[in-house]
Amino acid sequence: MRKFLMTVFNKRVFNVRMVHTVPQRKLINIKDENQELMALWPRVFKDLTVGRHTDLPDVTRWLSKLLQYNVPGGKKNRSLILVYAYKQFAHPNQLTDGNIRLARILGWCNEMLQAFFLIEDDIVDRSKTRRGQPCWYLHDNIGTTAVNDGILIEQMIYQLLRMHFGDKPYYLDFVNTFLDIIYKSMVGQTLDLLSSNHAKKPKLNLFTMDRYNAIVNYKTAYYSFVMPVTLAMHLAGIKDKEMFRQATNILLEIGNLFQVQDDYLDCFGDPQVTGKVGTDIEQGKCSWLVVVALQRVTSEQRKILEECYGTNDMEKVARVKQLYRDLGLQTTYSVYEEENYNLINTHIQQISCGLPHDIFFKILNKIYRRNM
Repeated sequence: MRKFLMTVFNKRVFNVRMVHTVPQRKLINIKDENQELMALWPRVFKDLTVGRHTDLPDVTRWLSKLLQYNVPGGKKNRSLILVYAYKQFAHPNQLTDGNIRLARILGWCNEMLQAFFLIEDDIVDRSKTRRGQPCWYLHDNIGTTAVNDGILIEQMIYQLLRMHFGDKPYYLDFVNTFLDIIYKSMVGQTLDLLSSNHAKKPKLNLFTMDRYNAIVNYKTAYYSFVMPVTLAMHLAGIKDKEMFRQATNILLEIGNLFQVQDDYLDCFGDPQVTGKVGTDIEQGKCSWLVVVALQRVTSEQRKILEECYGTNDMEKVARVKQLYRDLGLQTTYSVYEEENYNLINTHIQQISCGLPHDIFFKILNKIYRRNM
């Protein structure tokens, strides 16, 4: 995914606001969480590979290759959110080295889920590159057997959870959260595929803003934003359902903005910066750009979309991009991003359940005007 939290932790001190049941804490020194997470990766990797399949050395070697290629190379956005959120939600007495280490292990579970989704998504979308290197299914001619590899990574999440949290009171909360979010994400993926007619000629009459928002919430927002914060809340021992409800509402809004940005960057972003070549037009995706375009086109311009959208012909792809420019969608996007950023800021200020606002402001500010 995208780099939007790598600088969250560059500022060494934050003024932390606690939940209403927790005394106001003093300033907390925050280390570079990305570096801390990477320092823990060898331990997590060892837990998942060493001594687990001594009778199956070929499998162990394959798992090692699979994990190293797909898991630690991302920006670790979700794990950074999780650890930072935990440090804000937890009572000061909870912030021991051991508990923070558990938060980082939980963060790696998030990264493994991301790897699982990306492996499968790249196969479905026939993408070529991911994080600046060939997609896993194209690496060493692995092909569609990569489907099995994605499932392997998903199952290793539960191995790691049981290993480190199996005796904890929140273990079932973690398992249920992963199961629920994976299901929601698959529902979103299904709706996305149905909208694009399974990468055949898309049905443009289905491309409404309501449908787009549903795809975004289920496919992206829940697992990218709701999930890491929800896990952090469980780890901190939060039980108040209203806190979970208000947090979810704000995080879905942030996730929606994030996906609109993603759609824009897929078309107009620099592959050297984003790390991948966009394929939404070729794949006939129900993206924000085409939905807005369909609201504005003349009958003649719609014919261009009907002829060119959802094809691998580069000339037709270029015609779609030119139509977007003719419709002024680049300016529309800039206005949309600004207006929604301001609106979400207002909604964060209206959180009334006692959750600290700072975590939501930090997430929002780090995706604002991103270019990757």
